[in-house]
Amino acid sequence: MRVVVQNDENGAAVGWRGRGPGRRPRGAVRCGLGLLVAAALASGCVQGGGSDADVRPALGQQQSSSAPPAAGAHAELLGGEKAEKAEEAARVAAARRWGLDRVPLVAPAPPAKKPRITTRDGFEVDDHEELGLPPVFTTIPTKKKIVFLTIDDGAEKDPAFLRMMRDLKIPYSAFLSNYLVKDDYGYFRKMQDTGVVLNNHTLHHPYLPGLSYAEQKREICGMQDVIEKRYGRRPTLFRPPYGNYNQDTLRAAKACGIKYAPLWDEEVFVDHWEYREWDQDLHPGDIVLSHFRGRDDWKGTMPDMVRRFLKKVTDKGYAVARLEDYL
Repeated sequence: MRVVVQNDENGAAVGWRGRGPGRRPRGAVRCGLGLLVAAALASGCVQGGGSDADVRPALGQQQSSSAPPAAGAHAELLGGEKAEKAEEAARVAAARRWGLDRVPLVAPAPPAKKPRITTRDGFEVDDHEELGLPPVFTTIPTKKKIVFLTIDDGAEKDPAFLRMMRDLKIPYSAFLSNYLVKDDYGYFRKMQDTGVVLNNHTLHHPYLPGLSYAEQKREICGMQDVIEKRYGRRPTLFRPPYGNYNQDTLRAAKACGIKYAPLWDEEVFVDHWEYREWDQDLHPGDIVLSHFRGRDDWKGTMPDMVRRFLKKVTDKGYAVARLEDYL
């Protein structure tokens, strides 16, 4: 039996079931300074009797004839606070420069132990687990208020988008199709240089379930070869065009070195959002889809799309995290 998991033209699944960090507090710095001051006072109060050997050092001090380390500790703490203020000021300035109402929230550090990724219920193909096929999922299991931005294909190559994402330090993942990126591989190399992972979206963006296993394998492995040649690494993430796949798709992807097949829970455009779930809302760990598009296809630019994306995400208390850090 051949199973096809298929979405409508907007990528929404038919019949799929729904499922159902800001500034670091300064108190720790002030407390550290207080302890160091107390330590200095305590050491100054034991000048009366007893030898040096009889005097226990105050909290945070060492027994040494050299200069007390408190000054260095003060400098380190004050330097860290200064750097933190400078970083925050830069984020505020970047947000203002790019027309954002609010400064985007900073994502927490990724977990030391990665979450276990499994295929979402209803997204399986025949013998999915038995064959060890890449999991297909729309969200990352986490309770943290984070979402992941993923951008597909590579048609629009807007330099302003690269500057905006670099200035704002917003992480995202790219899924590329060679027929759209081959006219300017250098654009995506600049993207990679900022830490963006370039992933597989096939050579020509076909409807994969309509192809044979061998044809699907050529589309996926061929894009693996292109990305390795142009960018120095073979991806482990693959997104099937339109979100359509069958067992042959995942078998071919596995044979090409793919480990994960992330789809999406929401899609953001320049002028609206679309949702997979019944509640039409964001959830912790959701993967958000967008595309490399400009005024030829949208009523605006990619920076316009990013502004819409960040407004909703930030207003709802979410930060944007890097998908690959959780896989």
